[in-house]
Amino acid sequence: MKLDPISTMAAAAARYSVPLAAAVLLAACVAPPPRTVAVPAPPPQRIFVYPANGQTPEQTDRDRYECHVWAVQQTGVDPSRDTNPYERVVIQPASPPGSGTVAGAIGGAIIGSIIAGPRAAGAGLVLGGVTGAAIGSASDANAQAQAQQTQAQINQSAAAGRARADSYRRAIGACLQGRGYTIS
Repeated sequence: MKLDPISTMAAAAARYSVPLAAAVLLAACVAPPPRTVAVPAPPPQRIFVYPANGQTPEQTDRDRYECHVWAVQQTGVDPSRDTNPYERVVIQPASPPGSGTVAGAIGGAIIGSIIAGPRAAGAGLVLGGVTGAAIGSASDANAQAQAQQTQAQINQSAAAGRARADSYRRAIGACLQGRGYTIS
């Protein structure tokens, strides 16, 4: 019995491509969590106090401490205990944009050509590739949306921290100005 070379090639391709296609599809299903990247932020603005009425350094230190205590009571913010409100965090998807689309297209093309059989492998390749690319693209869009949502939450939290720090600086500045100091 003589075997047709095309059917032998098709059998070999099916034998090796099915495990490969399964591995590609399973790898594409696992979505790694978004990466968090901390970016150094500028330090908070310092408050410079100048004794405008000839206060001594001891009096300046005492007034500064008393105004600090008052500002903490008024705002509920203690910069000596709070974390850095100026920390900036950037969220990025773990896989680069488009990688899900590519993995889906490759996996879909392989599976489509296997399912279509040796006579219609070309059409199965195209249809499977298009279908896989669409599924992968949806996966990419989902990962991008998740990263953007997490980034928006972190940005909102950082903005609230900056607002609290600014309210403390305004309060301590008002107190020190009321005691005869120039603030900058």
